[in-house]
Amino acid sequence: MTGIEVTLGEVAASLVLVAVAVAISRWRRAGLEADIGIAVIRSFLQLTAIGFVITAIFDVDSLLLVVVLLATMVGFGAFTAGARAVGVPNALGPLVIALSVSAVATIGLTLALGIFPATPRYLVPVGGMVIGNAMTASAVALNRLGDEMRDQALAIEATLALGATSRQAAEPAVRRALRSGTITLVDSTKTTGLIFFPGTMVGMLLAGAEPIDAVRLQLILLYLLLGAVAISALVATTLAYRNFFTPAHQLKDLPDPGDEGGPGA
Repeated sequence: MTGIEVTLGEVAASLVLVAVAVAISRWRRAGLEADIGIAVIRSFLQLTAIGFVITAIFDVDSLLLVVVLLATMVGFGAFTAGARAVGVPNALGPLVIALSVSAVATIGLTLALGIFPATPRYLVPVGGMVIGNAMTASAVALNRLGDEMRDQALAIEATLALGATSRQAAEPAVRRALRSGTITLVDSTKTTGLIFFPGTMVGMLLAGAEPIDAVRLQLILLYLLLGAVAISALVATTLAYRNFFTPAHQLKDLPDPGDEGGPGA
């Protein structure tokens, strides 16, 4: 594999496409100009900072620093997902557990099977991909769960009145939420290679890797991510639905999500 060097000038040149996005937003009055600007600035600062952090971790070659970095990602990921799942009471705890379990289970399994060596150069990018996708899946699943619990509140209360437990009453909502959290990656996996090329494969090809090697690595990562999002969505919904009920299996009052105070509120 040959190296590839990207200059700051080339990065700056790519801002032309950002200008196109801003122009489209302004033309159609979508009101996204400020969000696009913030996204560009944050992405530049965050990725530049994490680039220096990863360089330092690679230089030190410390697995402890890898664990610290991944734990930090879990924390930020849970907080970000919790901000989206405002309709779920005390969502932060289930999200932290879901992302942690997903990361430990998937990364641990790949190491146990010898798919990747236990080195920072592999664990950092793979761990970041796992946690990022698990965060998205959990956020979507819990957001759907909150909507389902509010929309089906009368049906849930009727089921409880007939003697069902909270788990039985919430099962249809949990099932639909789990599906919502995982279906996007499932559909993306179905169309990989036909409609789009995933980022890892594109990166390897640009770096000069053999196409078959790029394909095989991408397949490993796709299957890894499928397991990660399924685990995270399952754990998040399984834990979070209980927050809608009292210990006596009664449905709590469900406030409008606009009244929530933030993640974990």
